[in-house]
Amino acid sequence: MKTKIIGMNELAERAKELRAAGKKLVATNGCFDLLHVGHVRYLQTARALGDGLAVGLNGDRSVSELKGIGRPINNEQDRAEVLAALECVDLVTIFPEIRATQFISASMPAVYVKGGDYSSETLNAEERAILQKIGAEIRIIPFEKGYSTSRLLEKLRKAGR
Repeated sequence: MKTKIIGMNELAERAKELRAAGKKLVATNGCFDLLHVGHVRYLQTARALGDGLAVGLNGDRSVSELKGIGRPINNEQDRAEVLAALECVDLVTIFPEIRATQFISASMPAVYVKGGDYSSETLNAEERAILQKIGAEIRIIPFEKGYSTSRLLEKLRKAGR
């Protein structure tokens, strides 16, 4: 059985194999710092859109830049292992950049999925340009109400007082 946590070059190779076999690869990316049921439902919904799901995971430095001091809570290797343990996730690739452009270029997904805080228009212009170039369908999956890492962290802070 092949490992799910792979580098960028192997991601490109596996994605190419899937496409050659006539399979539809779905890709998404994010920090996935404290995995919660909202994440799980999002990833399950994304996986249902194709034959395989590749998750691009923001590395520790980019999570700090995106989320601020004290983040990530869990390091990139731990976050990757938790994601890889999910049945709905087929591949996990850690990328160090803030933007997922290299991940998108390597995976060349048929479908690219983002959460409800995005719209096709608010996607990063560079990411959107690559997706348009490769002909990927962009799908926005609504957030599960009441679930967010920030909300969990706030609950923990209040409980610790």
